[in-house]
Amino acid sequence: MLGFQIALLGVGEGSVCQCCQKGKNQVCSQRIFKWMRWLLLRFPKMSLMNLKRPLQKLWCNHGPGSSDSPATASQVDLNSNGFICDYELHELFKEANMPLPGYKVREIIQKLMLDGDRNKDGKISFDEFVYIFQEVKSSDIAKTFRKAINRKEGICALGGTSELSSEGTQHSYSEEEKYAFVNWINKALENDPDCRHVIPMNPNTDDLFKAVGDGIVLCKMINLSVPDTIDERAINKKKLTPFIIQENLNLALNSASAIGCHVVNIGAEDLRAGKPHLVLGLLWQIIKIGLFADIELSRNEALAALLRDGETLEELMKLSPEELLLRWANFHLENSGWQKINNFSADIKDSKAYFHLLNQIAPKGQKEGEPRIDINMSGFNETDDLKRAESMLQQADKLGCRQFVTPADVVSGNPKLNLAFVANLFNKYPALTKPENQDIDWTLLEGETREERTFRNWMNSLGVNPHVNHLYADLQDALVILQLYERIKVPVDWSKVNKPPYPKLGANMKKLENCNYAVELGKHPAKFSLVGIGGQDLNDGNQTLTLALVWQLMRRYTLNVLEDLGDGQKANDDIIVNWVNRTLSEAGKSTSIQSFKDKTISSSLAVVDLIDAIQPGCINYDLVKSGNLTEDDKHNNAKYAVSMARRIGARVYALPEDLVEVKPKMVMTVFACLMGRGMKRV
Repeated sequence: MLGFQIALLGVGEGSVCQCCQKGKNQVCSQRIFKWMRWLLLRFPKMSLMNLKRPLQKLWCNHGPGSSDSPATASQVDLNSNGFICDYELHELFKEANMPLPGYKVREIIQKLMLDGDRNKDGKISFDEFVYIFQEVKSSDIAKTFRKAINRKEGICALGGTSELSSEGTQHSYSEEEKYAFVNWINKALENDPDCRHVIPMNPNTDDLFKAVGDGIVLCKMINLSVPDTIDERAINKKKLTPFIIQENLNLALNSASAIGCHVVNIGAEDLRAGKPHLVLGLLWQIIKIGLFADIELSRNEALAALLRDGETLEELMKLSPEELLLRWANFHLENSGWQKINNFSADIKDSKAYFHLLNQIAPKGQKEGEPRIDINMSGFNETDDLKRAESMLQQADKLGCRQFVTPADVVSGNPKLNLAFVANLFNKYPALTKPENQDIDWTLLEGETREERTFRNWMNSLGVNPHVNHLYADLQDALVILQLYERIKVPVDWSKVNKPPYPKLGANMKKLENCNYAVELGKHPAKFSLVGIGGQDLNDGNQTLTLALVWQLMRRYTLNVLEDLGDGQKANDDIIVNWVNRTLSEAGKSTSIQSFKDKTISSSLAVVDLIDAIQPGCINYDLVKSGNLTEDDKHNNAKYAVSMARRIGARVYALPEDLVEVKPKMVMTVFACLMGRGMKRV
C-alpha cells in the first residue's frame, strides 16, 4: 500500500457532521465531492493566502450545503485513524458513484504525495491540503485528480471554468473513450511500419492527440474500416513538412467524408492541433463504421437466424446495426436461459449478461481445426460489481476480445464503449448458422449498389438525423430528404412536418404526408424533374424513383458549391466541361473530355492531369499508367486519381469504379468537385 493519508474533511476533533451525524474519523463521501467541486468553481483565481480563510472555515464547518441525507452517507475511514489512505480513497470514489480503476487511483495518490506532502510524513495536513488545492486548480500535474472530483464518468473539460478559452467555448471529452481508442488503434496498427513513429501510444497520456497530427494514423484507420478507401500511394510518409501534413489531413478528412463520417465542422488545422473533442469524435465515427460493416444481412446471411416467428426477411433488414446487435445478444441470452436485455448501458452493469453471452459464443471445438475455449463462470458469483466485471473481461480476453471497456466502463454502463465491445464480440464470434429449409426469399439480400452506398455516405457526411443505414427504408418518412432540402437552400416549413415518435394508429399516414410535402418542395421551389414521382413512391421505398430524387439533391448540392465560389453564376454540365478543358490546355496537358460520358475518362488520365494542373507537381507520374491499359491499370489509375483529388482538398464521393466504368452522374461530381477546388485556388 502506498504511503498516502489525507486528513478527513469537514469533521474536526470532537465534532459531528451535521449532514450525516457521523463523528470524528468518519466522513460523508457525497459531501466531500460536493465540497471540492464547489471550491473549484467558487474560487478559480484566489491566491494561496486568501484561500486559507474559506478553506479553514469549510474544513471546520463541513463544507457548503449540508443537505445530504443519512441514507447517502458512508463510512470511508475504514481504519478509523483520522486520515484516508489509498484503498479508502478507492472506496470513496466508488461510494460517490464514480468507480475508478486501481491504476488511476494510484496515479492520483502518487501525484498528490509528490507535490502535497511537503514534510514527507506520509500524511496531508491542513496547510499541505491548501497547497494541494491550489495545485489542483492550476497545475496540469493534478489534472487527473481535478477531473475525478469535478466531473463524473471521466469527462474532461477544456477551456477552463472561470474564463473563456481561446475559442470562446468550453469543450469536453471522455477520458474513457481516449483510453479505449488508443488501445484499439495500438492493436490494429502494431505491425504497420508506417506508424512506428507513433505506435504504440500511451493511453494514459495525450499521445493520441499528437499522433493524429500528421494524418497517417487517420488514413490507416479509415482503410481498416473500409478497405481500399485510400490509395496508400497517395499518403505522404516521409519529409513531413507542414504543407505535406496538410495534404495528409485533407486526404483523411475527405476520405472520412466519403465513407459517411460527419466532418463538416472539422478542419485539417483542428486535427493538426490535436483538439481532443474533434479527434475523438472523428475516430469514433471511423471505428464504428468498421465495427458495423458486417452487421448487415446482405453481408452476413447467418443473421437471418435472428428472425422471429412471423417476421419477414424484409422486416429484419430494416433494423439498424445497433438493433441487430441487441437482437443477437438476446438470441444467445435466451438460449442460455438468462433474461433479455434492453440496452448496452444499465442492463449490462452487473456483467452477468456478458458472462452468459461469452459462454454461448465461445468456440466449443466442434468444427474441424477449431480449438475449444472454456469460459470460467466462477466470477459470476462475485459480490463486487467491479471485481465481477474484471473477471468477465478476463474471460473475454481468452477470446481475444478484451477491447474498448474497462471494468469501470462496464459498471458505469458507458453506452458507446459497451456497444463497441459487443460489436467486436459479434465480429469475432457471431456463433450463428444460416437457416436452412425455411421459406426465406434470399433474393432480397442483393446488397446495396455502389451508387446507393455513395448517396447514403453523402447524406451521412452532412450530418442528417437519423443516420441512414438503409437508403430506401430510412427515407420512407422523408425526414432525411427534408433536411437535405435545407442543405441545398430550399426552405422547409417544419411546422408542416410530422416528427417521430409516430402514433401507433395512423403512423404510416403521418409518414406519407411528409413524403407528399417532400415531392411538393422538389417540384417547387426546387424545380426538380419529378414527372411520375409521388409521395407514395418514397413511402413505398420505390428504388428507381427514390434514386431519381436523391440524385437531383446531390447534383444540386454539388452545383451550389460551384455557384457559391463563382459569385452566384449558375453552373451546369457544359460550364464544367469547358472549365476542365480550358484548365487542362492552359497547363499544357494533352488530355481533354467531350462530355461526362466520354469513354477516354475510363483511363483516369484526364482526372490525373486536371489534379496536376490545379496543384502543379503534386502527381507522381511514375505511378500513372498510360498507353494500352488493362482493366487493372485503369483501376489503379482511378484509385490514385480519387485519392489525389481528396488530398488536394476536393471532397470527392465517387469511387474509382465510377471512373473506370464511366458512370456519367458520378463522373460529373468528380469534375465538379475538382472545379470547386480549382476556383478556390483563383
